[in-house]
Amino acid sequence: MVEAPLPAEDLNIEIQLLLEAIFLKYGYDFQDYAKAHVKRRILHRLAQSGLDSIAAMQHRVINDQSFFEKLLLDLSINVTEMFRDPTFYLAIRDEVVPVLQTYPFIKIWLAGCATGEEVYSLAILLKEEGLYDRSQIYATDFNQVVLEKAKEGIYPVDHIKDYSINYQKAGGRGSLGDYYTAKYSSVILDRQLKERIVFADHNLVTDTVFGEMNMIVCRNVFIYFNKELQNRVIGLFMKSLRAGGFLCLGSKESLRFSKYSDAFETVVGKERIFRKRYHH
Repeated sequence: MVEAPLPAEDLNIEIQLLLEAIFLKYGYDFQDYAKAHVKRRILHRLAQSGLDSIAAMQHRVINDQSFFEKLLLDLSINVTEMFRDPTFYLAIRDEVVPVLQTYPFIKIWLAGCATGEEVYSLAILLKEEGLYDRSQIYATDFNQVVLEKAKEGIYPVDHIKDYSINYQKAGGRGSLGDYYTAKYSSVILDRQLKERIVFADHNLVTDTVFGEMNMIVCRNVFIYFNKELQNRVIGLFMKSLRAGGFLCLGSKESLRFSKYSDAFETVVGKERIFRKRYHH
C-alpha cells in the first residue's frame, strides 16, 4: 500500500528534525539554508534512496555515515566552471589587481571553493598579472569530498572548450593550454598553480574568522542562505578582511540589505565587488 503524501506542514517538520539530527550527529548546520533549496535536495535524495519517508531517512542518516556523506554532497553547491562569469575576472584585472600590486604580500581567501575550478582560475589570473609569487591563497569548503577533487586539479577534457572560451573573455593573456596537460579523457592542471594554494576544511556556518585577508571571494554561495545566515557570514568576512580589502560576491548576491553594508563601498556594482572602508 502506498502511503498518502504528508501534508506540507508535517513534511517541513520532518525536514527540520532531519537537519537537527545532522547537526547534532555530524556538526554540519543546514538549518539556516534557504528552505526551498534544502527541501528540493532532500526530496531528491529520498527519491534516489528507495526509503519511504524522511523519518526513515533520518534514522538512516544517524546510523549510516556513508549515506550521510551522499546527502552532504546533495546539500553542497558544486556547480562551477573555470573563469565562470568572465566579466567578473576582467573587473578583477582592471579594478582590483592595480591595488593588490601596491602590497608586498597578499592573502586571498576563496570561500566555498567546491571542486576548485574557481581557485585555479584566480591562480592563473594572478600569475598573468605578476602577483602569484607574493600571494597566499586559502581555498576552503566544508565538504571533504569536493576538497579532495579540488586538490587533485583534474577535470574532464570535454569541459575545456568552454573553459578556454571563458578564459579568453576574461582577458587571458595566453592560451589556457599553457596551464594543463591533457591525458586520456582528462586535463591535469599544472602543479605550479598549486604552489601558493592551501586547501582547508572550513564551514562558513559554524567556523570562525580567517584573518587579515586582502581579498575574499565567495560567489554564488549566499543565495542558498537565509537572511540571518547571510548577515552572520558577511560579519565573518568583514572581520576577516583588512581595511581596504576587497569582498567579491556572486552576481545574484548583494550587501544592500545586510546590516554590514555601511562597512563597504562599491567598487564594481554589476560584478558585486566591494571594498572594506578604512574607518570600520
